[in-house]
Amino acid sequence: MAAVTLLSTSGLTKQYAGLTAVNQVDFELPAGQIRALIGPNGAGKSTFVGMLSGRIESSTGQVTFDGKDITKLPAHRRISLGMAYTFQITSIFASLTVHENVALAARRASGRKVPERVKDALTRVNMADRRTHIASDLSYGHQRLLEIAMGLVQSPKLFILDEPTQGLSSSEIDAFVTLIKSIAGATTVLLIEHNMDVVMATADYITVLNFGEVLAEGTPQEIRDSAEVQAAYLGTSHA
Repeated sequence: MAAVTLLSTSGLTKQYAGLTAVNQVDFELPAGQIRALIGPNGAGKSTFVGMLSGRIESSTGQVTFDGKDITKLPAHRRISLGMAYTFQITSIFASLTVHENVALAARRASGRKVPERVKDALTRVNMADRRTHIASDLSYGHQRLLEIAMGLVQSPKLFILDEPTQGLSSSEIDAFVTLIKSIAGATTVLLIEHNMDVVMATADYITVLNFGEVLAEGTPQEIRDSAEVQAAYLGTSHA
C-alpha cells in the first residue's frame, strides 16, 4: 500500500525582481516520513520552506497540504490545519516563562488539557526542570529546544524544523536525534539542516536543492553516494 502524500508542491516558483530563488519545484512528502532538505547556502531552502509555511508568497505554482490547496492561505491558517514551524532564528516570547511560552503554543491545537500537553512537551526536550525560567535567560541552545517544545505541544501533522541543531551542544544534538526518531511515524517531519551527521542519522529520505532546483532525491546512502551531490554540496569530507 502506497504512503499517503501529506504535503506536495507543483511547479513552485519564487522570483525576486528577475532573480529566481526557487524554480519549478515539484515535491512530495509522504505522511509519517522524516525528510531532510539540504543544499549549499543560497540554494533556495529557506525560500522554499517559507512558501510551504505561508510566510513567503509564491510567484507561481501550487502547495497542497492534507488534500487541500493551501497556496493562498496565510501562515496562521496553515498552523490551524496542523502545520508547525520553528524558525532558523529563535521565535519565542522572551519575557515569559518557559511554561508560558509552551502553553501559548498549546492553545493553537485542540485535544488534551493544556497543562498536561505542556508538561509532556517540556519533558520530551528535557526542559521540565526549567519550566519557571524566563525565556530570555536561557542559553541559545535551550531557546532552540524551547521552540521545538512549542512545536511539539501542538501535536502537528507536519513539523518543519529550520536549522534546529544550530547552537546546541553535542549532548543536546544527540538528544535531538533521539527525539526526532521518537516522533517518527506519528508526526511527519521536514528537517532543514546543515549538520550532515544529524541528517544521516534521522532522515528516511533526502531532497537536495541547488540553485533553486531539485538536484537529487534519495535515501541517505543514495545521497551520500551521488556524484552530483558530492560535487555540488557534500564534498569529500562527507563521503
